[in-house]
Amino acid sequence: MIPSPPLWLAILAFLCALGPLVFFHELGHYLVARLFGIPAETFSIGFGRELIGWTDRQGTRWKIAWLPLGGYVKFVGDMTPASEPADIETIPEELRDRAFQLRPVWQRFLVVLAGPAANFLLAILIYTAFFSLVGTPQTNVVGQVVAKTAAAEAGIRPGDRIVSIAGRDTPTFEAIANVVVIRPDETVPVEIDRGGARQTVKVHLHSEEIPDGAGRNFKAGVFGIRSAVRVNQPVPLFRAVPMAVTQTARNVETLVDGIGQLIRGRVSTKQLGGPITIARVAGSGAEMGLLPFIGLLAFLSINLGFINLLPVPMLDGGHLFFYVIEAVRRRPLSAEALELAFRGGLALVFALMLFLTVNDLGRLGLWDGLQRLIG
Repeated sequence: MIPSPPLWLAILAFLCALGPLVFFHELGHYLVARLFGIPAETFSIGFGRELIGWTDRQGTRWKIAWLPLGGYVKFVGDMTPASEPADIETIPEELRDRAFQLRPVWQRFLVVLAGPAANFLLAILIYTAFFSLVGTPQTNVVGQVVAKTAAAEAGIRPGDRIVSIAGRDTPTFEAIANVVVIRPDETVPVEIDRGGARQTVKVHLHSEEIPDGAGRNFKAGVFGIRSAVRVNQPVPLFRAVPMAVTQTARNVETLVDGIGQLIRGRVSTKQLGGPITIARVAGSGAEMGLLPFIGLLAFLSINLGFINLLPVPMLDGGHLFFYVIEAVRRRPLSAEALELAFRGGLALVFALMLFLTVNDLGRLGLWDGLQRLIG
């Protein structure tokens, strides 16, 4: 369920969440490019008309633009913010040896990869700080089994430790919920640890309609267990770092699992959200306090890094895909092929944004309201 925070808080939280995440992402690109001596013309947070900016000693224009839905670094040799290569003749002769598109393919690959990697690194840093200063997540030990639920029918008992569900490791109740919620009415294997002995049981998950906070419902899987205890003891830094890496990897696995369920038709596309949903989630996190909001930042950072790795032109993953092809062929794709791919990628991204915005407006009840007016 996503509660509806005040509009001003949702907008403020959205800007406070997305701005730093985009900055960190683009900073990854920028720093690795600087390491290879590739100059940047523009470092922008947001798109469109510049609101405020300055030019540094290296000639890079740092700016904040009016549309806060992303950002970009435009290097010398880029024709567009999406790093579409420019004609060689348009690049000043004194800069051609340092132009992005003329650098070795492995350097371009690392520059592009550095953006998503920076988002994963940010999540690891946030989790490390959380585990070492605040405490570790809750355990996966069952405290209570709700009567007449899937867990009760399968013979799950208080004190059982839920090791995995549907082949997914579940070291915390958050992980259990992430696996269960996208599997309504499915029969899944559940591995439990009971008194040191492990066994696997088949559990037919129940389902229920859960409101999303805007008068609409979605179907979610239900297990029927409650946590035994929360473990809030901070851990030493040498333990917090690997735990943070594991938590980040687990969240990536959850995203992959969710996409798999979406492709299989187990999860409705109506449950996907766009900028409005992100703003509402960010606002709800801010209402709960600073620590939940920072935890949400880590998860959103992982989402941003993961999405950018998808092999779609216009995204980092699309560039990486082209660089792999170039490395195998030992020559880049033709300018015509790249232009066609970028146009297709741009159309796909805009279509996806439109679809997600329609979903967001549906969650706000706009389409139901219009139907009532028409009817």
